[in-house]
Amino acid sequence: MSVVRRGAIVLAAPVLALVVAGLIVSGLLLSTGDDVAGFWSVMTKLPGERAIVAIANQSAILYLSGVAAAIGFRMNLFNIGVEGQYRLGGFAAGAFAGQAWLPGYLNTVAAILVAMLVAALWAGIAGALRAYRGVSEVISTIMLNAIAGSLIGYFIKQWGERTGNATNTRAMPEGSRVGTVALFPDSPVQLYGLTLLAVVVGVAFWVLLNRTRFGFDLRATGSSESAAVASGVDTRRMIVVTMLVSGAVAGLIGLPVMFSQSFNYGSSFQTGLGFTGIAVALLGRNHPVGIAFGALIFAYLSQQANLLNIQAGISPDIIEATQGIIVLAVVIAYVVVRRYRVRQEQAQVARQLSDEAPPGGAAPTSPATSAGGAR
Repeated sequence: MSVVRRGAIVLAAPVLALVVAGLIVSGLLLSTGDDVAGFWSVMTKLPGERAIVAIANQSAILYLSGVAAAIGFRMNLFNIGVEGQYRLGGFAAGAFAGQAWLPGYLNTVAAILVAMLVAALWAGIAGALRAYRGVSEVISTIMLNAIAGSLIGYFIKQWGERTGNATNTRAMPEGSRVGTVALFPDSPVQLYGLTLLAVVVGVAFWVLLNRTRFGFDLRATGSSESAAVASGVDTRRMIVVTMLVSGAVAGLIGLPVMFSQSFNYGSSFQTGLGFTGIAVALLGRNHPVGIAFGALIFAYLSQQANLLNIQAGISPDIIEATQGIIVLAVVIAYVVVRRYRVRQEQAQVARQLSDEAPPGGAAPTSPATSAGGAR
């Protein structure tokens, strides 16, 4: 199969998924009597400077969430607990940074490490239950999400500080706050300083998967656990370590907003990002580059949703349906394209065997056999 044809097949799945999703969404809008032309006019409108910065900020956050989920997916672990892990890690980071035990950016670095450690340990509970007790990580992480929310509510109520009607952790000192970057001089919205974490995590994720023994064992175990065991991989250890790494990345999700905008953990902390990250990882096929495109698409849809009600009179709730339709369309499209690719490869092999077969259907003879016959 030529390189051009192989590349076309790779691009066919996402293109097909987006086209199918667009048709389904249009049909859904028609069935509810909404303005289809107005919807697509808003969704295809070029974002302004302010919207571009907001999309970049949201994309970085969703990328972190997508990578956290993808690490588990690569080993057939369905880590639904990203939601509870990043919330608990964010709370720990906010509480630690607010105490100002360390000066300046040392306090920031330490708070980031605390967030990663707490989230990793919380994810490790589900990993240990799966590895040593056979408890499904789906069930345990759902329960741990609920427990994490209750713990955070209790801790904030006991030791938080009231600001008006809200209760938050103590605000971090100014010396520990991470500044923003002005992408456009006239835009009131600026890029979070810790969006750089998304780039670092993306590169580290690629290196981990493709250039380390752990990444090889991770992919091998995800492809075939029995084969991995036969090759000497300790699958129990891999399960626990994978969940720890997934949780550590999850702990970073809420930090860009916290250290550049809110400066504490409280009612302004954005929730629901863990569940969105699962969809982003599925959309990106658990690949570092694919997850980036998935995060960008979801961030773009969320940003444009703010204009739907104003400019087209359409409820922004349609965006949530659109995101779900895109994920389902991508899953189906990849299955269709993969089956097509397999059939093409089988047909190519059959053609090569047919071309190599001698006339008359006789079996090819080896040089040794021919020499023996000559004697």
